[in-house]
Amino acid sequence: METPLIEFQNIYKIYIVGDSEVHALDGVSMKIYKGEFVAIVGQSGSGKSTCMNIIGCLDVPSRGKYFLRGTDVSTMKDDEQAEIRNKELGFIFQQYNLIPKINVQQNVELPLMYAGLSEKEQERRALISLDRVGLKAKAKNMPQQLSGGQQQRVSIARALAGDPSIILADEPTGALDSKTGKEVLKFLKKIHSEGNTIVLITHDNTIAAQAERVIRIQDGRITYDGAPEIEKFATVAHAGDDEEDDNNDA
Repeated sequence: METPLIEFQNIYKIYIVGDSEVHALDGVSMKIYKGEFVAIVGQSGSGKSTCMNIIGCLDVPSRGKYFLRGTDVSTMKDDEQAEIRNKELGFIFQQYNLIPKINVQQNVELPLMYAGLSEKEQERRALISLDRVGLKAKAKNMPQQLSGGQQQRVSIARALAGDPSIILADEPTGALDSKTGKEVLKFLKKIHSEGNTIVLITHDNTIAAQAERVIRIQDGRITYDGAPEIEKFATVAHAGDDEEDDNNDA
């Protein structure tokens, strides 16, 4: 039987606020396999970002186990988790997180430099990644010379450069207009078709529906896990729509 790439076993994340316990995650179990394109969706405060932080080895569970490639990483030390992040995970953020004082190629090379690769190998991988997102010709441009959509594509190239096991995309279209957001989603689908495993974090049901599989989280628990079939998914999502709309309008 195939080993899951990501496996949560009864994960809890509990914060103490005053005299109360806040369960950001309340017994979450799930499996994600190599090559999947999965959207984790939920309104603000649902627990989806906590899921992302644990998957990305940016946080650890209070209870339960997190297996990555069959290895329990939930109890690893900080330096061990940092090594996992560098080798196994590629991050795409809502605000791109590009460094404005260095050019596009250098931004893509950064995680490769931290991984200890030679300058020649850094350059080779960076240019291959930029070519994959159609921006090789912009390698020497500064980030501010690019559009928002192009900057997000640079962040996708940066995530791909280290050949990670998992691409974690946190609200990757959140800072973009709808047209540009669709273009970025098109690139995510393209790199998924090339064999990459993608976990997309979003509050937007229409964005989530672009994935092959949707995991909906509400109040720290999974309320839906399945295909993004419009009728089925919309029925489960409906309960949170009004509150999500309020959040979007704020």
